[in-house]
Amino acid sequence: MTHSALFDVDGTLADTNYLHVTAWWEALRQGGYTVPMAEVHGAIGLGSEDLLGKLLGEDRDRGQDTYLDNAHSVFYATYFERLPALADAGDLLRALASRGWKVVLATSASARELEALRRAIDADDAIAGATSADDVREGKPAPEPVRRAMDIAGGTAERTVFTGDSVWDMRAAAEADVTGVALLTGGICRAALAAAGASETYRSPTDLLAHLDTSIFARMETAS
Repeated sequence: MTHSALFDVDGTLADTNYLHVTAWWEALRQGGYTVPMAEVHGAIGLGSEDLLGKLLGEDRDRGQDTYLDNAHSVFYATYFERLPALADAGDLLRALASRGWKVVLATSASARELEALRRAIDADDAIAGATSADDVREGKPAPEPVRRAMDIAGGTAERTVFTGDSVWDMRAAAEADVTGVALLTGGICRAALAAAGASETYRSPTDLLAHLDTSIFARMETAS
């Protein structure tokens, strides 16, 4: 039976969360909104509509949503040629692929952003597929991105692990009835990730790679 290793990308495989914070902060500022960066950081990982709803409220002027989303995309795109992959991110994906896991990316990024992120991670030889914000109607914490990625992998919920860095990732995993593993590389504390449903938490891709043989991945292999 197929084992599916699903991964968020921003903040999980690439060190980009704070680039998104800066891009969203500047987009909001240019739209006339003053939002503390700490609040922006707490919303990273949500799709743009949900992010704006969390930061500006559901009673905001939705007529500005497209402008703000586009402005964020323009500011973030200035980093495309220097997006930093997290250390050992590619090696982690390759290690899982070599153990027979189908590796699929499940991100709230647009398809264009995902293309740049995949170049940065440089592990396409280990990636069986990907789904982006352009492929789903609802982003995380809704389960649709996780379920779509699981379909791409051809796996089942009981043989799937979704690794992410945000509360939204862990909630999406729980809603999809799959095991959630969290990394601390997105700047969210261990307690918040555990409260959102993380079964295990690691410091980074390097830490998870070093502990693969004692992780939920290895235990799931043995249970099959």
